Amino acid sequence: MTDRSLRPSDPSFIGGHRLLARLGEGGMGVVYLGRTESGALAAIKVIQAEHAHDDAFRARFRREANAARRVDSPWVVKVTGADPDAEQPWLATAFEPGPSLAEAVGRHGPLPLRTVRLLGKMLARALTAVHEAGLVHRDVKPGNILLAADGPRLIDFGIARSLDDTAITSADLVVGSPGFLSPEQATAGGERLGPASDVFSLGCVLAYAATGRPPFGSGAVDALLYRAVHDSPDLDGVEEETAAVLLRCLAKDPADRPSAAELDAALVEDMPPGTAEWLPADVVRAVAERSAAMLALPEIQATLAEAPPTPAPSRRRFLAVASGGAAVLAAGGGVAAWAARHTSGSGKKQAAAPGWALGVQADLSGAGREAGQAQEQGARLAVEEFNARRDKPFTLELKTADDAGRAERAAAAAKRLADDPDVLAVLGSSTDQTTQAALPVYDAALLPVISMSAGQNLYQSVRSFVRGRPLHGTVAMKLAFHLEATSAATPVGVLLDRTAGDVSWQTIQMVNFIVRKYGDATHPRVVPAGTTDFGPVLKDMRGAGIKAFVYAGPLEGAIRAARGLAGFEGPKYAAEPALDPRFAAEESAAGWTVVATAIGPDAARVRSFAQAFRTRYGHAPGFWAAEGYDAANLLIHRLTATRGKRPTRKALVAPLQAATYRGITRDFAFDPKMLQLSTPASFVHQVRDGAFRYLGPAPDRAPQPKGK
Repeated sequence: MTDRSLRPSDPSFIGGHRLLARLGEGGMGVVYLGRTESGALAAIKVIQAEHAHDDAFRARFRREANAARRVDSPWVVKVTGADPDAEQPWLATAFEPGPSLAEAVGRHGPLPLRTVRLLGKMLARALTAVHEAGLVHRDVKPGNILLAADGPRLIDFGIARSLDDTAITSADLVVGSPGFLSPEQATAGGERLGPASDVFSLGCVLAYAATGRPPFGSGAVDALLYRAVHDSPDLDGVEEETAAVLLRCLAKDPADRPSAAELDAALVEDMPPGTAEWLPADVVRAVAERSAAMLALPEIQATLAEAPPTPAPSRRRFLAVASGGAAVLAAGGGVAAWAARHTSGSGKKQAAAPGWALGVQADLSGAGREAGQAQEQGARLAVEEFNARRDKPFTLELKTADDAGRAERAAAAAKRLADDPDVLAVLGSSTDQTTQAALPVYDAALLPVISMSAGQNLYQSVRSFVRGRPLHGTVAMKLAFHLEATSAATPVGVLLDRTAGDVSWQTIQMVNFIVRKYGDATHPRVVPAGTTDFGPVLKDMRGAGIKAFVYAGPLEGAIRAARGLAGFEGPKYAAEPALDPRFAAEESAAGWTVVATAIGPDAARVRSFAQAFRTRYGHAPGFWAAEGYDAANLLIHRLTATRGKRPTRKALVAPLQAATYRGITRDFAFDPKMLQLSTPASFVHQVRDGAFRYLGPAPDRAPQPKGK
């Protein structure tokens, strides 16, 4: 595997970018991965010093960098900065993780016809923008096309190519990549390359995408160059109408080829506004995996050397990973805790037959104890109501295990319940981290588990698990639907706080995808894990003219964001972790909206439960209490179906996964493959007068486009 780590000789900062890794190296310089202070990732190409001594080179660098800045297309990677006058000139572009078209086709095979035609339209529009800026790409090939859920990105254009091609007019120089070269490139005859050369290369790319092979074959370089000049392209397997368009692109005479704009018009395919669900599912998964890997980047460390200059804010197109199917809604993290007042007694095993008990694993003593205690209390109320029935076929007990919300304690807490022969099923745990740590213990014991909190799409391999809440990506999708249905404000600032890991990333991806799909602009930003000062990034976002704001991150970050946006009059939204009384108590949180899977304790549909809860505990239920009540009643429903005959844990797994149950918060039915709710529900809450007010269910589907 290629070593991407920085070397001792590499700088720490370039032009306000903190360098994180090496992306590549060539004869002209090195390409680094960097991050601005506001969290935007960038690819920074630094030219070697020996090339910088040429005044003509610097002048050309400056001219083409200015031209590259003028390229305006969502399908072209943005130039975010350049310094032709630096000791080592550099150019920064927005970073896109990929994969490349070459990787996608190599791993997953040819693309579907619709995908190829959409790819062609978007890349034709990209080339139109490049050509209108006075640039010629000169190296359109599968490796220079990165795939994202909302479309391709053409990289390494204009200035990037000219940097490598300082003798572009040399009569003996062949510029570009054999197999995707135009005849005029292949002959190196000294004639100036024009836009038609890029169109020929794009025709080669589309043929490759449709068939999985270059249209002029493979092999020795000289053979490839000869075929490009003299042979007909191999388009076997390409649909007839599309093949006719590609043949025009692959004409030997540049004058016979369509322009990029004409190619766009010739490729007839519906292009939904904003983003399009255009990639096959296996490629979508590859995009998601590559994007998720960005969460493993090293954090910005303190630098002992001189502090870097203040970076200029740069706009970065944030990758929107979403597309149809379960891979798009992969999301994570939640909160649903259950209490642990473990009654261990003497620890001696009793000779009596096992009893009937439900277990609750949760954070009762850590930072999430309010939610954990609420779920435990809701579950306990359900058990007590069952035991009060005269016709009950057995008496049920509730046993708890406190993991304090800490992953390192979760397995031990799970083992206490798994080792108790009375426990037939468990509710838990409170977070994705504790759930993930606990599930191997429950799975080994084939102890059925239902979680009302864990929203990560990571647990399908656990035999005894069902998820009683939507995936976090689904909740984020409904947040975006609510935003689109109730607000016309655009652009929407979206801030990803990496402190919350995958949960935040997947939430922002879905929001970004939906908002842009409806034709609204977004202004995405990222802050590294552990960031405590949101001032610079919020200043950048407000300076960019955002009219609405979405934050995805932990509770503490939501509080910082609310304080930092005090006085901002546009609509403000936060992800589920902000559904906490501590957030609502912040004066600056007034008016903020949170979409979460927990229903409001003041909702009409849970009114009877709330009254019973108040009678039992002497106070109103908190968030997640009704969910704990529902989960316990679902398990009781399955246990009573045995008509008093005590089941084994293993015998209870399949009936639980096939269960249907009408709860007070939602209807329960589980997808047999994903083991998650078939009809997930989420709810809208808004901060008013220092507390959350329940507004109702979040939209289950996209609103009609607003025509903005």
